[in-house]
This record gives sequence, C-alpha cells and structure tokens, in this order.
Amino acid sequence: MGRVVKATLGILAVALVGAQAIRPERTNPPVENDVAAPPAIAPLLRRACYDCHSHETVWPWYSLVAPASWFLAHDVREGRAELDFSTWAAYGPVKKVKKLRETADEVTQGEMPPRLYLVAHREARLTDAERRALADWCADEIARLRH
Repeated sequence: MGRVVKATLGILAVALVGAQAIRPERTNPPVENDVAAPPAIAPLLRRACYDCHSHETVWPWYSLVAPASWFLAHDVREGRAELDFSTWAAYGPVKKVKKLRETADEVTQGEMPPRLYLVAHREARLTDAERRALADWCADEIARLRH
C-alpha cells in the first residue's frame, strides 16, 4: 500500500472517530394526543410511519454512530415537522384534511415509507392491500371531518 493511500486512510479514520463527538439530539417527547385510528389501521401506522412521524421513534443502534446518526436525526426532525401523529389532536380540521390527503397520495404512490428506510426496516413494507386500506382510512377521515 502506498504512502498516499495509508495517509488518506489514516485521515479518514481520524475524521470518523472525531465525527463521533458531534451528537445529534435523539428525542422522544411525550405523546400529546395520538391519532385515533381504527384497530385495522393503527398497527400499519405504527409499523410503517411512527419511526419518523411520531414521538415514539425507535432509535436503532446505528443512530449512535456518526454519520448515520446525523441523517437519522435529520429525517426524524423533518418527518415530525411534516406530520406528527403524536400531536394530531392539535391540528385543526383543515390541516388534518391536508395531511390526510398528502398521506393517502404518498402511500398510494409508494413514496412512503421511503425506499431507503425500507432497506433497513423490512417490517415497514406495505402490501398493496395495506396501502389501499390506509388510503381508504384517509378518505373516511376526510369525509368525517367535513361533516
């Protein structure tokens, strides 16, 4: 192995060790008021959505190792900012309808859960029937909110 390669590997090793000092916040705030989903839907939401869209995130071992920890913490922050089932009751009816529409669209189109997430979380994969069930629940909730 050449000197340049050894030096480069040494620098990378030092950088990786040093990166461990930068610890992102990994929090699970208290659940304020969870979404009331029927028994057929609640397990689907928990299995496929809650890691990023609730205060019940399961932080895997690699969430302690940089740089994976940075990406995971970022994704959870963004996911909760976009849709947070743990604060669902605080959403007004207009916001709930908007989020339900977006959820139905993204689940139906296969955008959620994200493919990269599914690589490490096979249990979050949704069948076509489960996707339809989630979309139907969203439609039912929208209809209920409008009456």
